Amino acid sequence: MNARTIAFEMSMEGSQVDEVVASIFHTVLFHRSSGKFTYNNEESYSIRTVSYVDVDCDFIDFTYVCCESPALGRNVKREISDFSELLRGLDSNSNPRGTISLEFFQKRRTRWPFQPECVPWEVWTVCCELTESRTEQDMRSKHESVVEMLQDKIVFITEIINRHEYVPKMPSRSDADLIFDTSYSDIQPYLFKIHYNLSGAPSTSVGNTVRKLIRDTLSL
Repeated sequence: MNARTIAFEMSMEGSQVDEVVASIFHTVLFHRSSGKFTYNNEESYSIRTVSYVDVDCDFIDFTYVCCESPALGRNVKREISDFSELLRGLDSNSNPRGTISLEFFQKRRTRWPFQPECVPWEVWTVCCELTESRTEQDMRSKHESVVEMLQDKIVFITEIINRHEYVPKMPSRSDADLIFDTSYSDIQPYLFKIHYNLSGAPSTSVGNTVRKLIRDTLSL
């Protein structure tokens, strides 16, 4: 299966990384989540509505919509913060760059004792390049540029998200965990994971990587 891939190139200051990435990822997740399923039998189900909230950014003049799910918000924020911290720790003289991706996947059962195979079907990537402002005017100009870029990206996301591309079909009750993350009590997003890559990351990234691997292992 070929996953649909969408990549955005963004330039920003270090303080803006978390909010730029969060505004894009949460916009996508809002469209890639549903309310909790309640199955009446194997094939029949009802779906709760998805509540949402407006989020006002602190470091950019921008507001985005996200699902009203504290647990989902915490998980996404933790992953983005890990990436942001490492990116801002790179040498500022070498044009720090990094990519962070929101990958949706579905599981395919395999024979025991192997874990289910994870097959990606859609990947959203934000390519981040850090910049520094030399003057107050330069700062204002770059701030406006970031806001304009974000506005364009959000409109683009809403335009293409519901095109007739591949989306996993609604599963029966026994297959729900192969398509959706059913661990949340208030929402049911498609299965997803966040991963990132940086060039020239400092040695401290090894510890972060180990901690992330432990978290991912415990969540299986």
